[in-house]
Amino acid sequence: MAPPLISLEEHFFSSAAPSSLPEKYAEQLNNIPNVLAQLTDLGARHRLPDMDAGGIALQVVSHAPGLGVHDAALSRAANDQLAKAIDEEDKRAGGGRRKGKGRLAGFAAVPMADPEAAAVELRRAVTELGFVGALIDNHCNGKFYEGPEYDVWWAAVEELGVPVYLHPSWPSDDMRARYCSSKFTEATAGSLATSGWGWHTETGLHVLRLFSSGLFDRRRGLKIIVGHMGEMIPFMLQRIAQLSRRWGTFERDFETVYRENIWVTTSGDWSLDPLRCILANTRLDHILYSVDYPFVSNEVGLKWIQELEKSGLVDEEGLKGIAYKNAEKLLGVKLPHNKPVL
Repeated sequence: MAPPLISLEEHFFSSAAPSSLPEKYAEQLNNIPNVLAQLTDLGARHRLPDMDAGGIALQVVSHAPGLGVHDAALSRAANDQLAKAIDEEDKRAGGGRRKGKGRLAGFAAVPMADPEAAAVELRRAVTELGFVGALIDNHCNGKFYEGPEYDVWWAAVEELGVPVYLHPSWPSDDMRARYCSSKFTEATAGSLATSGWGWHTETGLHVLRLFSSGLFDRRRGLKIIVGHMGEMIPFMLQRIAQLSRRWGTFERDFETVYRENIWVTTSGDWSLDPLRCILANTRLDHILYSVDYPFVSNEVGLKWIQELEKSGLVDEEGLKGIAYKNAEKLLGVKLPHNKPVL
């Protein structure tokens, strides 16, 4: 029997999101049945039944990419909507407001174009709304977050002790141009630039940029989560470790930073093959289950967990760690009492 599951890369669309946002998701909306209805629901109509079907005991919900990294008001509105849904679920579960007894938790959306405003909203989301971290777009119109202007943001993250989930985001115009060709369609270019390949490598690159800037020496307490089996990093880890010694003088090498500051999730990548590599070079307690709902169904993730259980790659305690215990430790959450039974 598969253990109960906590999932971390699970999305929604806020009612405050601009009407243009769904246009960015044309590929998903055209190919995944019912996905818009699932994105816009935070309760019993779709989300909770879908969690039951996939064995999800607790879902950490975050806004889907593209909300608007420039707009603090949009981030605040999205966080308030999510907090209200979490509160309602807590009350339904009999725990009262923000008692953490329900089956939803939250990652904050923040306006990363304005690092000071992002820090302010993160503080509010964590200290007032009870969120357990933030999920941020991987770049702001092509700009990454290693510059000195972002130190106020990273200082707040470290002080609050919460993780930041660095999530792939839509390419800027200059990024997208690299994936275009007269030899294939615009739709193909769009997929190559995003979930088909590009935004995974761009997210891995961002982690390397943060390391190269010395951020992890200045902010040793940072906790960074990357999805999709590590956004390419685990599969290049030996080479990165070797060549990163040429990138500057660091108090801690990349292997140490990877071991101490980086967590990896399984989101949207349903083969045991990449996990075999990750288990060989990544701390077991830094591997976290995630689905990427509703772009992937919870049932697909559950089938993968069941395959992992039968594979012998991890023992019972290791399986429980990936399934929920590692998330409990990292996020400070607990499995709800009314978890689904499969």
